[in-house]
Amino acid sequence: MTLKLYDTATRTVRDFVPLVDGKVSIYHCGLTVQASPHLGHIRKEVVFDVLRRWLEHQSYDVTVVANVTDIDDKILAKSAEAGVEWFAHAYRFERELHEAYAALGCKPPTYEPRATGHIPEMIELIEVLIERGHAYPAPDGSGDVYFDVTSWPRYGELSGMKVDEMEAAADADPRGKRDPRDFALWKGHKESEPATASWASPWGRGRPGWHLECSAMAGKYLGDTFDIHGGGIDLRFPHHENELAQSAAAGRGFARYWMHNAWVTMAGEKMSKSLGNTAQVSEVTKAYNPRAVRFFLLAPHYRSTIEFSPADEGTRGSLAEAEKAIERIDSFIDRARAFVPEDSRAVRDGDAPEYEAFTQAMDDDLGTPAATAALFEAVRAGNQAIAGGDAAKAALYAVVVGRMLHVLGIHPDAPEWAARSTGSDLTPVVDGLVGALLAQRTKAREAKDWAAADSIRDTLADVGLTITDTPAGPRWSLEKK
Repeated sequence: MTLKLYDTATRTVRDFVPLVDGKVSIYHCGLTVQASPHLGHIRKEVVFDVLRRWLEHQSYDVTVVANVTDIDDKILAKSAEAGVEWFAHAYRFERELHEAYAALGCKPPTYEPRATGHIPEMIELIEVLIERGHAYPAPDGSGDVYFDVTSWPRYGELSGMKVDEMEAAADADPRGKRDPRDFALWKGHKESEPATASWASPWGRGRPGWHLECSAMAGKYLGDTFDIHGGGIDLRFPHHENELAQSAAAGRGFARYWMHNAWVTMAGEKMSKSLGNTAQVSEVTKAYNPRAVRFFLLAPHYRSTIEFSPADEGTRGSLAEAEKAIERIDSFIDRARAFVPEDSRAVRDGDAPEYEAFTQAMDDDLGTPAATAALFEAVRAGNQAIAGGDAAKAALYAVVVGRMLHVLGIHPDAPEWAARSTGSDLTPVVDGLVGALLAQRTKAREAKDWAAADSIRDTLADVGLTITDTPAGPRWSLEKK
């Protein structure tokens, strides 16, 4: 089955065909590093991480570019409030963004360019737009440069909005605009702003507009035309609409597919810093298993809204259910390890009907609800095989479930999770000690010394360990309190 993706630009589900055979290029808008990242931000990272993993699983060579907006009106305002340099403020929260990536098991982008490192490319793009008649310097001497919305007949094609129905852009003083809906490509330096937050340009010192930054960086690293552009649905207008307009008006093909994930809401409203209704990744992953938080974000379809509200029992239940799902997965992985063959490459996915269902779901516009349902069907079948002593079938499901988990980014043995499973280097020691006790229990059972065997089991249970007897021998797991 061919991968099908919902293209926001055409509002249809389309077969995905890469621009270059065997290679996929993806650009998604990173964070404006003004404050700590919350679940609403990081959902996009999880969605595109799953997409990347699925494409790589299908043997594509995937390049992911995700920018960092490190100069912006809000960064300047918040850094001034905090009494720190704007670049120090931005760097602090850029580091928090990287910590949030890691906390939820997201692979780092292939490259993560900063806006401030690409001023020459932005100036070059503005010059092309002026030359083509789609941009103009403000006549008021402010140093602002604007995109002329009415000069581009295709404006509104991504969002479906018509120019006549649009309100004025709010990103600059309207005095220098020909039309109140024109948007800023370059913002002239203001005396109230730090001198370090400006760069030389043909129109005077200033800094780039937000929309311009992404167009310039996407073009530099992925070329004039690339496969997929993505981000949260709130970016579709005006940000992505403006990106598309200025890039296309400059003669670039730009993105061939547009993907947008839905919001994470709190009390029915979009999670946002301005509303104060945020759930910082750093805090949520202290309260809940980080893999469960990732599962909570990926299990619903990426185009459906997720409601998160710590004050709501139902939402707490959703995260609690995600933790139970992870516990069920881990229990199976612990039991199944003994059945994984030395060369798992010989195991054919097609021998498991659940894997076919998983594949069909993932190829159907990244259908994670059906994919996770297939995953748990495979877990159930694997548990039945282990309980029934069917080693060959247990080996099949041990491998197939593992492959599904790697695609979703929640395999407990993956490097991004295994290194912090206990928070220490004691795992081999603990495993050895528990293994020694289990060996004593096995000998006691063989000698029919049931009292000694039960005593060992009860001792382990008292410290939170669950013992499961399997055809391959006893297995232990840590019981979550």
